[in-house]
Amino acid sequence: MRSRFHRRALRGAVAIASVLAIGAGLAACSGDSGSKGAQGGSQGKDTVTVAFRTPNWILPISAPGFTQGENATFTTALYRHLYEYQLDGSAQYNINSARSMAEAPVVSNGGKTLTITLKDNTWSDGKPVTTKDIDFWWDLVTANKDKWASYRAGGFPDNIADWKIVDEKTFSITTTQAYNTAWFVGNQLNRIVPLPQHTWDKDSATATVGNLASTPEGAKKVFDFLTTASKDPKSYATNELWKVTSGPWKLDKYVPNGEVVLAAQPTYSGSDKPKLAKVVLRPFTSDDAEFNVLRAGEIDYGYIPPANLSQQSYLESKDYKVAPWYGWSTTYLQLNFNNPKTGVLFKQPYLRQAMQMLVDQPTINKVIWSGMAAPSCGPVPLKPGTTDASGCAYSFDPAKAKALLEGHGWKVTPDGKTVCQTPGAAENQCGEGIAAGTPLAFTVTSQSGFAATTKMFAEIKSQMAKLGIELTIKEVPDSVAVTPACKPTEATCSWDMSFFGSQGSWYYPVFASGERLFSTGAPVNLGSYSNPEADRLIEATQFSADESALKAYNDFLAKDLPVLWMPNPVYQISAYKSGLQGVEPQDPMNYFYFQDWSWKN
Repeated sequence: MRSRFHRRALRGAVAIASVLAIGAGLAACSGDSGSKGAQGGSQGKDTVTVAFRTPNWILPISAPGFTQGENATFTTALYRHLYEYQLDGSAQYNINSARSMAEAPVVSNGGKTLTITLKDNTWSDGKPVTTKDIDFWWDLVTANKDKWASYRAGGFPDNIADWKIVDEKTFSITTTQAYNTAWFVGNQLNRIVPLPQHTWDKDSATATVGNLASTPEGAKKVFDFLTTASKDPKSYATNELWKVTSGPWKLDKYVPNGEVVLAAQPTYSGSDKPKLAKVVLRPFTSDDAEFNVLRAGEIDYGYIPPANLSQQSYLESKDYKVAPWYGWSTTYLQLNFNNPKTGVLFKQPYLRQAMQMLVDQPTINKVIWSGMAAPSCGPVPLKPGTTDASGCAYSFDPAKAKALLEGHGWKVTPDGKTVCQTPGAAENQCGEGIAAGTPLAFTVTSQSGFAATTKMFAEIKSQMAKLGIELTIKEVPDSVAVTPACKPTEATCSWDMSFFGSQGSWYYPVFASGERLFSTGAPVNLGSYSNPEADRLIEATQFSADESALKAYNDFLAKDLPVLWMPNPVYQISAYKSGLQGVEPQDPMNYFYFQDWSWKN
């Protein structure tokens, strides 16, 4: 979830683009209401209408189950991060100075201490943004780590030895050990969001603001108050909590599961001031619903579903520009290693390999994604624009997949039911804990509303069936929410496989390391994958500036398969009115910076 990059591709088992990365969390989908809303901005020249899924989280501290991309864009529009990033490699630590609220950190003490100075900014009510607002954020996240989606034991803030407020504009962070500064600035400091202490430091709507969060007990009360309010979307537009903001936009209208209107914040203190008066976010129930409205010219910015890409010329004839939105991302099918029934199957490396060999990425990209998807070969994205999957550790090879299964004690029954014939833990047996007669039958929980995703899984299901592997495809509106990380004893651990990659599964922070995805106990490691060697390699990427550390991590997980690697589609194929300026280049971390948009005079 945050930023991305250029850099030359590394060479080896897999060609990967190097240390600069992308990010924004689990990618958004598009969907909710197909009804007509406000007129497009092309009518009034001060408003733009955008196809966009309704956000459902407003507090700028991420929460489990609410890490979707639309929430990141929404909160960033209202509350600026301490640092924002740019992807051209031109700035120190890849910091986008114009959008950031602080100067680049000054590094000392052998790389352990970073001293940060805030720029002159104000809240929307005119109060200055100070280190008191930074300290307030720190108090909340340190006292509520277990409720923070960005937290992983041993990571931020556990890796901070000293947090010091120097004065109203300056603070310093001293880490427990010397990190790769590029990684720390891009993947740790990207989480800091100044919060309006002077209006939020209380535990109820009627309480008086004080310094309640300065103690852990008080910080828990404040956090509970704020998260409860954030779980009440119907009050977003009216709750006084959300009136004081630091971003370029303010919330003008919010309809749960419906239309959201952002209005330019007249007191915004940043240099990237909005050029439009309003942005109307319109959700749709499906790709088809969105595309019908786009064809009718009733939205200013939308997207072409892959199944409709043949109509690009028609849209261009109707005064739309078409622009593929490439992201620094990977796409994968999550496996639940903790499922009490099927987890033992996923723990068999040979079975993961066989299943990966039945995913025909090149054909799926060409036929289903209309050439608008890159192969995923490992955890570090391929260089943007790469289409060749020949460097992947496992290519499409049904014959080899069949041989793997039969060589490990399975009776393969094409278009039937493949079962374990030779139980046991020997090399030529099914594996420890797998009983005789156990079938290879799994349920894939996938996103609804994406025609290409539906077709992709129909193709994968067909290929799996040829080797007697039965897939049941279950589509739901939010596959992330219903497939949580879980313990085998929990009722929620009944899911087998989960897909949430219709627009990319994961958008990276500035540095494409995997501490949040694939290390043991990581916050977005929904499948509970755990491998000591993977943990060691992931840790190495955080401390070494040597590109070989990132490559070693990528190559190991490309082969070990913590997930099944899937075609990585562009975030979307955007279509926007030709008179709309400032849309491109589209941000690879899949943020929208609406303040850059304007209409031609």
